[in-house]
Amino acid sequence: MKETAESFLGHTVKSAVVTVSAYFNDSQRQAMKDAGSISGLNVLRIINESTTAAIAYGLDKKGTKTGERNVLIFDLGGGTFDVSLLTIEEGVFEVKATAGDTHLGGEDFDNRLVNHFVVEFKRKHKKDVSGNARALRRLRTACERAKRTLSSMAQMTIEIDYLHEGVDFYATIYRVRFEEMNMDLFRKCMDPVEKVMRDAKLDKSCVHEH
Repeated sequence: MKETAESFLGHTVKSAVVTVSAYFNDSQRQAMKDAGSISGLNVLRIINESTTAAIAYGLDKKGTKTGERNVLIFDLGGGTFDVSLLTIEEGVFEVKATAGDTHLGGEDFDNRLVNHFVVEFKRKHKKDVSGNARALRRLRTACERAKRTLSSMAQMTIEIDYLHEGVDFYATIYRVRFEEMNMDLFRKCMDPVEKVMRDAKLDKSCVHEH
C-alpha cells in the first residue's frame, strides 16, 4: 500500500493513518501499528473503518449543522462484515457499539452464484466445469459483475465465450432468484445490526443516517 500511494502521489510517503475493523482489540490494533512501522511508516493514528466511512460520506459535516446524529455504518466487505453505530456531534465521532462477522462477506454471495452456474452449465451441456480452474476464474469474474448489476436491475445475462471445452455459456439470473439463493446470508447480515442496536440501547427510529 505504501508503494501504491507513493506511485500515485509521486513522492515518498512517511506517515499514515491506518484504519482497522471497529471490533479489533488492543493487541490487534498494536499489531497493525507495528506492521506499519516495519514497512517504514510513521503511524500517526489507528482509527475505525466505520469512522472513515462516515467521513467519506461527509457525515461529520452534517453533524456540525444538525446537532447530535446517530449513524449506522453497514460495511459488507469481500470477506468480512462490520456494523457500527456512531454518534456524531460537531465533527466528533463516538463509537456506541460494534458487531460483525469475520466469516461473512461479498465472496459468499459470489460463491452461491458460481455454484448455481456450474450446475446450470452441467444441466445445459452435460459437462462439469468445476475442475477447470481458469473457467471458474472467468465465471467468478462474471458473477461478481452480475451481483453488482442485480443491486439496481431486475435481471442480468452472463455471456462467456469458450468457457469450457470450447462451449460458450449464456445464462440469465433474476434478482428474485439471487435473493432466494442468498436469503440465509441476508438474514445473517441482520444479526449484527440487531446486536448493535441492542448494545447501543437505541431504537431504529433513533438512527438518523444509515
